[in-house]
Amino acid sequence: MTEHEIARRRTLAIISHPDAGKTTLTEKFLLYGGAVQLAGSVRARKNQRASTSDWMELERQRGISISSTVLQFDYREWRVNLLDTPGHKDFSEDTYRVLMAVDAVIMILDAAAGVEEQTRKLFEVCRRRKIPIVTFVNKMDRPTLEPLALLDQVEEVLGMEAFPVNWPLGTGPDFKGVYDRPGRRVYLYQRRAGGAVQAPVSIHPLSDPAVRSEVSSSVWRDFLEEIELLDATRERFDGEALAAGGMTPVFFGSAVQNFGVDLLLDHFLALAPSPQPRRSGGRTISPDDSRFSGFIFKIQANLDPRHRDRVAFLRVCSGRFDRNMLVTHTRTGRQVRLANSAKIFGRDRETLEEAYPGDVLGLVGHSDFRVGDTLSEDPGISYEEIPRFSPECFAYFRPARSAGAKSFRKGLAQLLEEGVVQAFHLRKSAQRVPLLAAVGPLQFDVVRYRLESEYGAACEVSAAPWKVVRWVGGEVGAEALDAATSVSGMAFAEDTDERTAILFPDEWSCNYFAEKNPGVKLAPTPDDSGVAVAVSG
Repeated sequence: MTEHEIARRRTLAIISHPDAGKTTLTEKFLLYGGAVQLAGSVRARKNQRASTSDWMELERQRGISISSTVLQFDYREWRVNLLDTPGHKDFSEDTYRVLMAVDAVIMILDAAAGVEEQTRKLFEVCRRRKIPIVTFVNKMDRPTLEPLALLDQVEEVLGMEAFPVNWPLGTGPDFKGVYDRPGRRVYLYQRRAGGAVQAPVSIHPLSDPAVRSEVSSSVWRDFLEEIELLDATRERFDGEALAAGGMTPVFFGSAVQNFGVDLLLDHFLALAPSPQPRRSGGRTISPDDSRFSGFIFKIQANLDPRHRDRVAFLRVCSGRFDRNMLVTHTRTGRQVRLANSAKIFGRDRETLEEAYPGDVLGLVGHSDFRVGDTLSEDPGISYEEIPRFSPECFAYFRPARSAGAKSFRKGLAQLLEEGVVQAFHLRKSAQRVPLLAAVGPLQFDVVRYRLESEYGAACEVSAAPWKVVRWVGGEVGAEALDAATSVSGMAFAEDTDERTAILFPDEWSCNYFAEKNPGVKLAPTPDDSGVAVAVSG
């Protein structure tokens, strides 16, 4: 039974440059998977809840996703765990962490723009982890680049072979459907206003006159020539190359019109791997290992504002999870009973009794849990899956009114537990004003909105002059730091775990300090075991 459950799991994320259609494709997967009745239902529920969370209001104002969401649904024989991620570059850190918890990704390209900056950055993260990538070329119902040019761009920019699984019949207003190369059939779709329901589709052999009648003679001629060229030059799909990151299957369609979404979902679930083994120290932990284990990749405060709750999202890596089971929290060595487990669907939840490798579950409460922690029946298992990030933006936060200071401190403490924004206190400073650090400045807007809307704590935010932080490693004491050659604009600080860090106004100052003080070891993360990821580079 466990082997069957593992084999049918698919855990994926969707990555893209902003505005390429990630949220739309996510909704359409839920529509075709039967998880919602009308596309847009998830966003509609968010809008209905705006009175309880201005944080979601901020998402609507900016037209972006700024939080990760877990969505689980069944589709045919598969159990799908879809991890929706933020698209804006200021929230890359959250996206990178989510990518540590998936076994495959769908990379969306805007058919008019091709491979864009944020797509390249996220692709590099997937490449480092050797995560299989399936590409969806979206917005074929609008003006586009030539499909063959898009394939060439994927290969030249991303350095992997592009294998078109289907091919568009027309582009822009002439886009009528797609040709499924493995099945050698044409899928013709009918447009429906708004794309709220599944698009009616008819399936035909290529020789059917009904296909030819859908497009002009010039579109039909170009289409046949391209199919002939693909059959001659891109005839073999290599599953091993997909698994190794050397090949990406490519699909064409329009998420907003529901063209090609069904084919993408069907093929992706067949091509994507089931849950994969994970490394713990020097050994490999297989999903079918009987000992339960998993790691926490995200913490969300106030998922339900009515209860001020805290949810830790855990990816199951091995064994079977059962509610009320006793596990070891390997960072602290303490045993913990997992009683409050939930299946998460956006902001909705229901009690979860069991889960298998590949599943993502929410653990409610447990204030000791942190991002990166491992929970296991075997105390010797410890996953190091979560990358660490060096912040590049700094700002002071203080309560706007003394009467709201208590709510401000409580709210800020809970938001800091999510691990996205970090806090520092300047050394030898007379005032203990929180100095927050983040990967991108938009994160400060989110913290401010959430403090005001969820905790009723109005706050004032002012920019700080630093752009680089380095932690001091080794056994360097305060006296040695005081005696070090200083650099104009630098400052000593401590993080929330009382680890010493140095703030610099720019990268040059940091490099100059390191050159003049070779005895002071500097690290971009609090400990050398972490993996530093440059978000802006």
